[in-house]
Amino acid sequence: MATILNIETSTDVCSVALTADGQVLEHHENYDGQTHSTLLSQFVQDALTYVRTREIALDAVAVSIGPGSYTGLRIGLSEAKGLAFGLNVPLIGVNTLQLLTVSAMFSDFYDEGTLFAPMIDARRMEVYTAVYDAALDALMTPQAMVLDENSFATLLEKHRIVFAGNGAGKAADVIKHANALFAPGIKPEALNMMALAEKAFRQHDFIDVAYSTPFYIKDFQATKPKNKVLGQY
Repeated sequence: MATILNIETSTDVCSVALTADGQVLEHHENYDGQTHSTLLSQFVQDALTYVRTREIALDAVAVSIGPGSYTGLRIGLSEAKGLAFGLNVPLIGVNTLQLLTVSAMFSDFYDEGTLFAPMIDARRMEVYTAVYDAALDALMTPQAMVLDENSFATLLEKHRIVFAGNGAGKAADVIKHANALFAPGIKPEALNMMALAEKAFRQHDFIDVAYSTPFYIKDFQATKPKNKVLGQY
């Protein structure tokens, strides 16, 4: 099995985990938000110190590539690219929605046939979401969705769906179906990337160190500066 350095910065959580052989060797998390640029490098250095002092060979770097926060994703991917290039190891991209799904599966026991709808908060009533079964096959591909009382109605008629992630609270406000379950407190964290990252490593499913970009779903739209009044500087 591979020793992998995992990086997750897609939401307000900044986390790094070193994993190997199905075990978490070292992990660091911060849940305060807006700390990625200041804490991520230190978390990474702590993990690399663990590797060096124990003479462990690092086999790959994995990073959550989105969807999620535009700024957080850029910070995480930039750090991961630099590490993969500098250490000459492959780079693995982990879909944040699949990561949330795995985290929800680990959080409780769910009946066979239960589906999972991970949700990343966007703006107003919009979320980034998808629907997966227990094998992570997508019944609804990742997309941006504005939630209302009819969202997921067709699937809910036949399946129980677990909603998880920082956008699930919006769903709870409008989706009142008996088959809708809500898993509180599920956040994307680096230590839960292990299964997905190890699977990608076994399958040699790597992303390009130079040209890979975050999976935003929606294009980033920078705010345009206001026009200056003539004579003001």
